[in-house]
Amino acid sequence: MAEKKIPREGTKAYEAYMKREEKKRKALQEEKERMYHLFEMERTYTKEGYQLICGVDEAGRGPLAGPVVAGAVILPVDCDILYINDSKKLSKKKREELYDTIREKALYCSVGLASVSEIDQVNILQADYLAMQRAIAKLGVEPDLLLNDAVTIPKEDMQQISIIKGDAKSASIAAASILAKVTRDKIMEEYDRLVPEYGLAKHAGYGTKAHYEAIEQYGILSIHRMTFLEKRIREGRLVEKYNEVWLPPAQELMNW
Repeated sequence: MAEKKIPREGTKAYEAYMKREEKKRKALQEEKERMYHLFEMERTYTKEGYQLICGVDEAGRGPLAGPVVAGAVILPVDCDILYINDSKKLSKKKREELYDTIREKALYCSVGLASVSEIDQVNILQADYLAMQRAIAKLGVEPDLLLNDAVTIPKEDMQQISIIKGDAKSASIAAASILAKVTRDKIMEEYDRLVPEYGLAKHAGYGTKAHYEAIEQYGILSIHRMTFLEKRIREGRLVEKYNEVWLPPAQELMNW
């Protein structure tokens, strides 16, 4: 990488350069302070004796298509990752950068899925729980404490804390939200390559006007959640027409 060229002192270019550098320095300091506060909950529970504190969050509760995905993340006490935030507040590029960084620096992390058929069988809330349980089970270690975004996960013996808007209050939950969101987006992008006419990479399966129009034109896919469509079908606002194209289970698409 070429060395950054600094303008000659005393010039206007140098003054502009120094102002930019000072702005960057202040922004970096502000981000470090923000992250320090975001780890406050983890520090508090560490002082109470908890060692393996796991953040849990999900992505994909609202879409018409695709699985629901949960992330589980245990970060080190001295974690130095910056820019972790609620995944919805981050750009796609930043989420993907943080996804790689979290996987590299986390003590333990994993994702769990619940399929479209499971969503239709047990309802979306219970499917959320299934995805979270699977993510926790795949960690390879049993956490001492779960920090969850606004839920209490059934059938888990460890201590749990349910935190409203937890992805804005806990670094571990925010990190879990990033893993879940990026994983789900990648799955929908893989489906988009198989059925590009539905625009799944663009809307990620949510009920946009374009998505409903694609369903009307091409039919309901095996990855559509029938329980999310049945009211619209019953009211005559969506034709019950099926597209028989074979699509693999979401788990088979996770080849990254």
